Amino acid sequence: MDTPKIFESEYRFCLILWEHEPVRSRELVELCREQLGWKPTTTYTVIRRLSERGVLKSENSIVSSLITQDEVQAAEIDELVEKKFGGSLPAFVAAFTRHRRITEQEIGEVQRMIDRFRERGQT
Repeated sequence: MDTPKIFESEYRFCLILWEHEPVRSRELVELCREQLGWKPTTTYTVIRRLSERGVLKSENSIVSSLITQDEVQAAEIDELVEKKFGGSLPAFVAAFTRHRRITEQEIGEVQRMIDRFRERGQT
């Protein structure tokens, strides 16, 4: 199953949900009012829309996610790399590193990720 597209305001909502889930819808309304400045109707609309798209479930006034933050982030990166870099990970990394200073620590961390990937035989 493909991860449903989540728009920016929905993602901010999901960050609150992931931090507090499972959460009563009433409490989620209050959290969204405090953190996002949303009216209750806005929060209930987002809950309904995300429920219809399979992002979350709301049963007996308890809201919980059906997809993880990692899944959403991975889908966003996949879409970005596909749309902007023709699916080329090296082109994405080249563009990223041209405009951002990378520390030795970050380089080492990325290298360890690559090494683990190779060890699992996923090249």
